[in-house]
Amino acid sequence: MDHQYQNNDEEVCNKPSSKASNVLPLWGNERTMNLNQLILTNIQSSHYFKVNLYELKTYHEVVDEIYYKVAHLEPWEKGSRRTSGQTGMCGGVRGVGAGGIVSTAYCLLYKLFTLKLTRKQLNGLITHCDSPYIRALGFMYIRYVFPPASLLDWYEPYLDDEEEVDVKAGGGQMMKMGMILRQWLVKLEWFSTLFPRIPVPIQQKIQKVLEERFPMQAVQVANQRDRESREGFDREKNFKQNQRDNKDNRRDKIREDRFEKNEDNERKNRYDREDNDRKDRYDREENDRKDRNDREENERKDRYDRDDSDRKERYRDERIDALPYERKDRYKDDYDRKDRFRDDYDRKDRYSRDDRDRQREEEKNRRHRDRSPHKERHRDRQSSKDREHRRKKHHHK
Repeated sequence: MDHQYQNNDEEVCNKPSSKASNVLPLWGNERTMNLNQLILTNIQSSHYFKVNLYELKTYHEVVDEIYYKVAHLEPWEKGSRRTSGQTGMCGGVRGVGAGGIVSTAYCLLYKLFTLKLTRKQLNGLITHCDSPYIRALGFMYIRYVFPPASLLDWYEPYLDDEEEVDVKAGGGQMMKMGMILRQWLVKLEWFSTLFPRIPVPIQQKIQKVLEERFPMQAVQVANQRDRESREGFDREKNFKQNQRDNKDNRRDKIREDRFEKNEDNERKNRYDREDNDRKDRYDREENDRKDRNDREENERKDRYDRDDSDRKERYRDERIDALPYERKDRYKDDYDRKDRFRDDYDRKDRYSRDDRDRQREEEKNRRHRDRSPHKERHRDRQSSKDREHRRKKHHHK
């Protein structure tokens, strides 16, 4: 077998030296290990890979970690990833939908890739007798990073392996190691991810070898392929029918939408016309009412102006007619006022003269009394005269 591996490596790697025979060839992306980008991102960002596995520096430490930690071969832990409701490229096996908690098995698989295993170390993995998960991760490492042409050479001695492995997260799906390897050779899907694609000529060669070695399985595979082809034909037929139905439905929907749109437009135009007619009628009525009010106001103003003019003219005529009499009456009043004023002046003048005469008389009498021996009698007489004089004066007023 070592001779076959050496010949295979010489053909693939074109390195004939014996020193290079222990170096394993790599195929595809040497940075991502051909893993799904979502799985790789979750591995590199997981705490288990960055902290726990970072402390493991040797091949044997990683093998011991596989022995103690790995319990299934799925890429995600149980219940950590929800793909319900996802279809197409985002659902199921595509592995590009919503992420979850990446499994310990895939973290350790990527850790083996970072160690750059040698041929001797890889043979130690696939022939390990302590745990089937150590062997399964070795075979999975081959499936991901080796050239498709060398897969059958590595897997062929173990296609009849009867050792069982529980591959499902949470348990419940036991598979034989040979069955797992045969499935990895003919199918790309593995739970919720994909293996690297195998070129068609190499795939045909692998299929031919498996049909010769496992005819019953070949019949089952052929029946399954025929069933899948029929299902694919039915799906395509249903898809075309659905497309036609959808096209008819879209056409009907467009026709209905156009009809409804025309009805809506017609209804809107009718409503607009009715609104415009109503608005025009209201405007006409409003204009008529304004014109009528303006006419009434103008008529009322003209009537008031005429009445006012007539009243002014009548008043002017009356004033003209009454002016001579008013002037004569005014002059008469002036004469009467002057007469009254003259009478008042005369009265005041008379009173003034009477007062002066009385004062002279009193002064004369007082001097006479002062010289007379009978002063008391003259005083009494004078007092009576003063009282009489005041009474007369009051009476005249």
